[in-house]
Amino acid sequence: MTDMLREQAGVADERTTEHEHHDHPQSGFKRWLLTTNHKDIGSLYLMFSFAMFLIGGAMAMVIRAELFQPGLQLVEPNFFNQMTTVHGLIMVFGAVMPAFTGLANWMIPMMIGAPDMALPRMNNWSFWILPFAFTLLLASLFMEGGGPNFGWTFYAPLSTTYSPASTGLFVFAIHIMGISSIMGAINVIVTIVNLRAPGMTYMKMPLFVWTWLITAFLLIAVMPVLAGAVTMVLTDKYFGTSFFDAAGGGDPVMFQHIFWFFGHPEVYIMILPSFGIVSAIIPAFSRKKLFGYSSMVYATASIAGLSFLVWAHHMFTTGMPVAAELFFMYCTMLISVPTGVKVFNWVATMWRGSLTFEVPMLFAIAFIILFTIGGFSGLMLAITPADFQYHDTYFVVAHFHYVLVSGAIFSIMAAAYYWLPKWTGYMFDEKLAKWHFWCSVVSVNILFFPMHFLGLAGMPRRIPDYALQFADINAVVSIGGFLFGLSQLIFLAVVVKCVRGGQQAAAKPWDGAEGLEWTVASPAPHHTFTTPPKID
Repeated sequence: MTDMLREQAGVADERTTEHEHHDHPQSGFKRWLLTTNHKDIGSLYLMFSFAMFLIGGAMAMVIRAELFQPGLQLVEPNFFNQMTTVHGLIMVFGAVMPAFTGLANWMIPMMIGAPDMALPRMNNWSFWILPFAFTLLLASLFMEGGGPNFGWTFYAPLSTTYSPASTGLFVFAIHIMGISSIMGAINVIVTIVNLRAPGMTYMKMPLFVWTWLITAFLLIAVMPVLAGAVTMVLTDKYFGTSFFDAAGGGDPVMFQHIFWFFGHPEVYIMILPSFGIVSAIIPAFSRKKLFGYSSMVYATASIAGLSFLVWAHHMFTTGMPVAAELFFMYCTMLISVPTGVKVFNWVATMWRGSLTFEVPMLFAIAFIILFTIGGFSGLMLAITPADFQYHDTYFVVAHFHYVLVSGAIFSIMAAAYYWLPKWTGYMFDEKLAKWHFWCSVVSVNILFFPMHFLGLAGMPRRIPDYALQFADINAVVSIGGFLFGLSQLIFLAVVVKCVRGGQQAAAKPWDGAEGLEWTVASPAPHHTFTTPPKID
C-alpha cells in the first residue's frame, strides 16, 4: 500500500514538473525554433508577415519611383517586370496570408476555449518552411537572367517559353508556400471541430472563428489546383511537355482557367478573415451585439461557395462563348449580394450604438468604406462589355488594391491594435497610433483612387513607361505611395514601443469587447486554459 502511494506521488511529481516545464517558455532562440505553443507561432507568423510587407513595399516603391515621370528613369524594363511580379507574390503569399494565419494561431484557441492548436508540431513545421520558401524566391532575383518577370499570375507562355532560368526556384517556392498553407488549414479545421469548450456550439462561435473555418476549407480545396498549375509550368519549361503550348497540342488559355480556378477563391481567402475581424471590432466599440449573426455566417459560406463559380470573369477578353460570359457575369454580380449583407449588418450594428473611436474602430470603419469602394469597382468589372475597356488597365490595379490594401491590410492593422494589449500586456500609444491611421488612410487614397481615372483613360498596367498625358496623375500616385510606405514605419514604432512597456493593460481593455479571450489576464498566459471554460 505504501509503495503504491509512493509510486502515485512520484507520478504526481513528474506531472507537476512536466507541467511547470511546459508552463513557461524556453529562453533564447531555441524557444522560437522548437516552440509548439500557438501564441509563439502566431507571433512568428505576424513578425514574418510584417517583414515581408516591408520588403514587398520596398519593391512597390521601386515601381512607383520608375513611374513618377514618363520615360525610362531608374530601372531596366526587365527588372521593372521582376519587381511587379515579386511584389505581388510577396504581398499575397508572404504578407497577407501569413498575417491572417498568425492571427488565427494567436486567437482561435483563446476564442474557443482550447488549450492550444490541435496539431502543435505540424504548426511549428508549417511556419518554419515559409522563410525557406521566400529565401528561394528572393534569391532568384540574383540569378543570371533575373527573377520571375512574368507577373504574379505567371501566365503561359510568359512563364514557360519566355521565362528566365530562375523559374524552377519560383515553382519550388510556390510549392513550399502551398504546403504551409494546407498544413495550417488542416490545423485550424481540426482545432475548431474538436477542441471547442463545452457548450460552445457552432452557432456560438465568434465570427472570426467561423470565417477562418470557411477559409481553411477554401485553402484545402484550391492550393492543390495551384500546385498542379505550377507543376505543369515546370514540366513545360524543363521536361518538354506541351500543356500550354499550342504547337504541341496544348492551349495557353487553359492555363488561365486553371490558375483563376485557384486565383478567385484565393482572393476570398485573403478577405474572409477580415470580415471576422471587423465583426469582432464593430460590436465592441458600438457596445452592441453584432446585428444578424446567423446571416453573417450564411453570407460567408455563400461567398465561399460562389467564389468557385466566377473565375472566368478574369478572362472576358479571351474569346469565350457569349453564354459563358453571361454566366460568369451574373455569378460575379450575385457574389456582391452576401457581401452587401455583411456591410449592411456592420452599419446596422453601429446604428444607435454607443460609439467610441479608438484606433481599432477607426481602421474597421475605414475598412468598411474603402472595401465597399473596391466592391463597387468590382461590380463595374463584372459587366462583360464594359470589362473590355477596363481589362489590363490601371482601373483593375485600383480595384484590387482597394480590396486588398484598404481591405485586407487595414483589417490586419485593426486586429493588431485590437488585440495588442492582450498580446503584450501594455496599452499602445494612442496618439502615435492615430497618426498611423490618418497618415495611412489619407495616403492610401492619394495612391489608389487616381488609378481609376488612369485606367478609364486607357493606361495599361505592368509597363515601365507611359504616354505623356498620364504624367501628372502618376506623379500624384507615386507621392501617395511613398507617403503610405513611410506611414507603416509609424506602425512599427507603435508596436515596438508597446512591446517594451507602458501603461498596464486590463484583462478587458475595451469596454464593449466580448469573448473568452478577454476573460484571461493581459498579457495572455503561456498556456491559456488548463481546464476548459464552460459556455452557457
